[in-house]
Amino acid sequence: MRNRLKVLRAERDWSQGDLAERLQVSRQSVNAIETGKYNPSLPLAFRIADLFGLPIEAIFLKD
Repeated sequence: MRNRLKVLRAERDWSQGDLAERLQVSRQSVNAIETGKYNPSLPLAFRIADLFGLPIEAIFLKD
């Protein structure tokens, strides 16, 4: 699964640490999601979508 997390984060000029703090996860988790090494749980995916004000499908894309 691909995602647009890095692009969305950069558009807001947030570091991985900034995003991690807002999502209440570690910076390493944000990095792993951005690089495709980890797919977030459904509750975390909803928190990410809510934070960016987008539907989950606009952030996480099928390969």
